[in-house]
This record gives sequence, C-alpha cells and structure tokens, in this order.
Amino acid sequence: MVKKAVLILSGGMDSVTLLYHIIAEGYTVFPISFDYGQKHRKELECAKQICKDLQLVHKVVPIPALNDLAPSSQTRKDIEVPEGKYDDDNMKQTVVPNRNMVMLSLAASYAISINAGVIFYGAHAGDHTIYPDCRETFIRALDVALSLCDWTPVRLKAPFVRMSKGQIVKRGIELGVPFEKTWTCYKGEALSCGVCGSCSERLEAFKIAGIADPLKYRKEVVS
Repeated sequence: MVKKAVLILSGGMDSVTLLYHIIAEGYTVFPISFDYGQKHRKELECAKQICKDLQLVHKVVPIPALNDLAPSSQTRKDIEVPEGKYDDDNMKQTVVPNRNMVMLSLAASYAISINAGVIFYGAHAGDHTIYPDCRETFIRALDVALSLCDWTPVRLKAPFVRMSKGQIVKRGIELGVPFEKTWTCYKGEALSCGVCGSCSERLEAFKIAGIADPLKYRKEVVS
C-alpha cells in the first residue's frame, strides 16, 4: 500500500533532512514550498533542486498576502534582519505571525486532494523559544483540527520537534543529505552571512555534531 505524505519543504537543512527521513520510512512524498516574499528566496531554488535530484513532484505556491498582512524582517526591505542568537529578544523581528498555520492549512488542502493521509513539517526544539507555531502544544492542537476539517482526516507530524539542530545534522549525515544544497541564511545575499540567528544556529549545530558545514560564509561567528 502506497503511503502518501505532503511535506512543507523550505529548502533549509531541517526540512530537507526531514524529506530524506520520511522517504527512508517508506513514504511517497509530495513536497510543497511557499513563496511569501522572503528575502532568502535562494531557499526556494534549493528546494527545487533537491526535488529535481530526487525526481519528486514539487509545488511552489505564492502567498504574497502573508507579506502584506504579517510583515517581518524576513520580508520587509525596510526592516533589517537582526544578528545574534535565537534566544536574543531582537530575534522576534524574524517572526512572521501565524506563518506555519497558513502554510499547513494550504498543505492540508493539497493532502486531501491527492489522498495523502499525513502532513510533515520540520519544527525542532531550537524553534521553541520564539516561534509558537513550532511547539508541541500547537502541533497537537492543529493535528486535532486537521482531523476534523474534512471528511477525509489528515494527520500532522513533526518528528524532529524534540530534537536539537545538532541531532538533525547527525541524522542528515546518516541519511546522506546533501547539506551543501540547502540554504539557511535569512539575508538575501550571495553568501550566507554567518551572523544572523539562522546562520548562527546552523553553524553551532554543525559544531556540536562535529562535522564541517559545507556552505561558505561571509563571516562565521560561533561561540
């Protein structure tokens, strides 16, 4: 019996590792990515390339309304992407309010239409500090809602929700994830900046895992 799953694929290291993880578990995966006007649009190109390499059906869905209704430093040119670590208070500028709810709702529509019984997304323990829609309480609540939203119930799963980013790196290495083809930096530059919260977290994760990050950085700051 074919196990179909929809995966929200950003093109970052967490969602790409999750893609490889659920493929290894026997799922036929239908990745979906979202273009909401993010500065780091390079992540979408990475997602496209990963799916092309794996010969997967990949959808990229534009949702410009999210940028209009819930602007943040990830989307607005007049709001600078903050530098520092995720537990710094200024990192709240990177929050796009209710982004995951919007994306997961659209993913649910897609899952129902293709008769996929489960949606996956790459929330992990490092997200919990500033992203409420990456916490277990949110996941459990939305899982219940998705089971009621249609005559065909859909489940929501986030297998990495209790894992650190370092543990995700280790899992990715086990699975042969091409981390050099992923993108993490929140700034829309040719090279990863190395100093935004997202870059700092990624660099620290590779350091903890004892593995060199294959990406090139403009500047690397890891305490």
